[in-house]
Amino acid sequence: MNKKSLFIAATGQHVGKTTTCLGLISGLKKRYERVGFMKPVGQEHVEMDKGIHVDKDVVLFKHHFQPQDHYKHMSPVLFPRGFTRDYLDGKVDQKDLREQIVKSYASIRMQNSFVIVEGTGHTGVGSIVGLNNAQIASLLNLDVILVASGGLGSSFDELMLNKTQCESYGVNVAGVILNKVHQEKRDMIIDYMTKALKSWGIPLLGCIPYDIFLSTPTMRDFEQLFDSKLMSGQDHLYRHFQHNRLVATSIDNYRNLVTPSQLIITPASREDIILTTLSKYWDMQASSPKKDLEAGMILTGSTPPDPQVVEQLKKARIPMIYAPVSSYTAMKMITSFTAKIRAEDVEKIKEAVDIVESHIDFETLSSLCGEK
Repeated sequence: MNKKSLFIAATGQHVGKTTTCLGLISGLKKRYERVGFMKPVGQEHVEMDKGIHVDKDVVLFKHHFQPQDHYKHMSPVLFPRGFTRDYLDGKVDQKDLREQIVKSYASIRMQNSFVIVEGTGHTGVGSIVGLNNAQIASLLNLDVILVASGGLGSSFDELMLNKTQCESYGVNVAGVILNKVHQEKRDMIIDYMTKALKSWGIPLLGCIPYDIFLSTPTMRDFEQLFDSKLMSGQDHLYRHFQHNRLVATSIDNYRNLVTPSQLIITPASREDIILTTLSKYWDMQASSPKKDLEAGMILTGSTPPDPQVVEQLKKARIPMIYAPVSSYTAMKMITSFTAKIRAEDVEKIKEAVDIVESHIDFETLSSLCGEK
């Protein structure tokens, strides 16, 4: 069997590498008998059954695609907090880490027709411990696909930096995928980026449109952001919102601003705003029980919401988090927050798979790698 593998790296943080990998694996599974996935080095991890620690992205792919490979092979090495200091203090043996990665990759490659190996961040991440993405791609003898943000000049500059890093370790960059490309510029970017990449002899494998939904946080993300837990509406933990609204206006003005799928950020002391939102919810229920305001709330300020108000929000199943910061600070935190796809967020995973898979040139991608 002609087995194929590719290493997927990004040019920077929040480029959409994991999103891209979701679409890649979905498309490859339609073309190959078995497709494997691994993330040699992980940073953010969760504890699974029997005390096993696994990278969060590996949990996502295992949950969605149900590969037969073991967690220990899909996520062989983790960099927990303090790992870098331990390494520099001589408490970590780099040779052991490299062996774990090689053995894990060999196991996954043996069991699958095609393997996608996802890196961590840009190609230089992990350099301080001698395990950056370029070094790992070299260790596994894999060609690299670089994922970059969808622009032209700045994107090409970032591609150049990462390509140079790969070449310094003898790693071949086989192709480029652009992500989060604004639709109105997409044709232009495809045309000119293709011309720019010709000087390197590298194909543009995909130009994925920007999808605002994929960047939209859920209430679960806000729990993480504010280090808090839902006080109501726990069954809507993964609700998304079309609009975020900071409410500091009069109640008369607010009545005209209550619309479906809206995250409301307002002080917990503004019970008039909360009760008006509840009233709108119950009015919609009265007219049609199947209708839902699909609202969410971040209540702010030094004083927590009144327990009676919380009880009313619970009855309406409106998800609410209390954050003991000012509304302005909360809005600023939300605006600068980058949401990650979680294994439980089925709606977002489906959107990611659909949009990425439909904009990748799988024929060219498959021809880039063969038996090594």
